[in-house]
Amino acid sequence: MHIFLPRYFVLWMCATLSIVAPLMTLAGQMEELWWVITICCWCLTIVGIRDLRQTPHATLRNYPIIGHIRYLLESLRPAVRQYFFESETEPTPFSRESRSLVYQRAKEEIDKRPFGTLENVYRDDYEWINHSMAPTKIADSDFRITVGGPDCTQPFSLSVLNISAMSFGALSANAILALNAGAKLGHFAHDTGEGGISTYHRQPGGDLIWNIGSGYFGCRDEKGHFSESHFVANATLPQVRMIEIKLSQGAKPGHGGILPGSKVTAEIALARGVKIGEDCNSPAAHSEFSTPVGLLEFVQRLRRLSGGKPVGFKLCIGHPWEWFAIAKAMLKTGITPDFIVVDGGEGGTGAAPIEFVDHVGTPLRDALTLVNNTLIGIGLRDRIKIGASGKITSSFDMARVFALGADWCNSARAFMFAIGCIQAQQCHTGRCPTGVATQDLDRQRGLVPLDKAPRVAHFHKNTLHALTELLQAAGLHHPDDLTTKHIAVRTSSTKVTLMSTLYREFEPGILLTGKLPSPVFEYAWPLADPDKFGPHS
Repeated sequence: MHIFLPRYFVLWMCATLSIVAPLMTLAGQMEELWWVITICCWCLTIVGIRDLRQTPHATLRNYPIIGHIRYLLESLRPAVRQYFFESETEPTPFSRESRSLVYQRAKEEIDKRPFGTLENVYRDDYEWINHSMAPTKIADSDFRITVGGPDCTQPFSLSVLNISAMSFGALSANAILALNAGAKLGHFAHDTGEGGISTYHRQPGGDLIWNIGSGYFGCRDEKGHFSESHFVANATLPQVRMIEIKLSQGAKPGHGGILPGSKVTAEIALARGVKIGEDCNSPAAHSEFSTPVGLLEFVQRLRRLSGGKPVGFKLCIGHPWEWFAIAKAMLKTGITPDFIVVDGGEGGTGAAPIEFVDHVGTPLRDALTLVNNTLIGIGLRDRIKIGASGKITSSFDMARVFALGADWCNSARAFMFAIGCIQAQQCHTGRCPTGVATQDLDRQRGLVPLDKAPRVAHFHKNTLHALTELLQAAGLHHPDDLTTKHIAVRTSSTKVTLMSTLYREFEPGILLTGKLPSPVFEYAWPLADPDKFGPHS
């Protein structure tokens, strides 16, 4: 039973002493001082039992009594951190300030702060949004966009903030239940991750973006190849609103994943279409296509098989000529995806080799600018929506990527914080202390979906409310109105420029004229070949 696990040692020791100590005292074997110890043990035992029975705090359910040490340290944090540890704004990888903001909005606590900014506003990379002398009034903060190009017959009205791809298997069953239930409460979408559509995605009934990776989990045959019949069975579910082909991810671009057979339970096997107990391989490359033209033909095929639902792909930008090759393939075939999700090289929830985390993949802002400018330059931007993901926790994070060309944002780690993640960074070990990223049934019980789902919806609602206030202050009406001219950047202690200077937007159709407006295009555009991903020879 879970009560006898080592992390419950303090609870059962207190319970034992609360019984043994008074008996020893009455027998004359101990001093009366032990009555004080007895009373303390009784109190601690009551606290421990209460911790086990309560549901809002996963840490306390999994670590009764000793879990309160964390909250004690949290209360002492301002003094302790100021003198002994890093600053409030130092990212590790998410700063305490960012995490606290998510916790406050998820719990609907006060997210205001007195006494001014903690930021060094004169550092070289400090950014801000310029406000207007004529602020606007926005009645509804439920900002939405319509995803679906001319070949899509079932377009979808998508929120501008959604849950990014996290698979069942990487996250626990209770975490998936909480996220999807929260998405349903808040009327936004939940990306399944490449691990397939599990019963925990389906049970709450929240809108799904089905992520299909190179392992084709949920739409594969016994040999691991793509299966049309299995795809149709899932893609035509009313709950599945969009289909996303995963080419690469920011956490480990260009690297396939392996889920060891020891972690492939019956539920995971069912969701992924694999055998129980066998290693679950996710190759680095897809087997259904090997060229940019083949990718777009696969997009068209999935759109037809799904009954006309929006189909797109997600990628972390690597060699620029490979992305340019996809763009040229759009011009060659006339086939366009309904959307493209740009995943930043800042990493994500997926554990990866340290070299991949730190030094592989283009960062979000540069990648987003490249994709947006390419689509503008080939005259196809109005047919394709762009999503963006990469360390987005606040409304300013959202505003910045909207200014760079994104139509909507995805966030993974912020929603993990909303359901209780404390950034223990134990995701890959199976020993997540809050039950978010583990398949350990005992640790999972600490996370109660009924308590956490409203926090998911609250974080979404309150972040969009904060975005509304930013837009109003800037004199705008919708995130679509944001441009790089609205964001200012300090480039040195004495120089300030607009983001439009650093991230220049192209003229519509300029690439069709033969002009190559920036060095990366001068170098890589001629190398791009729509019939292969490698450089043009």
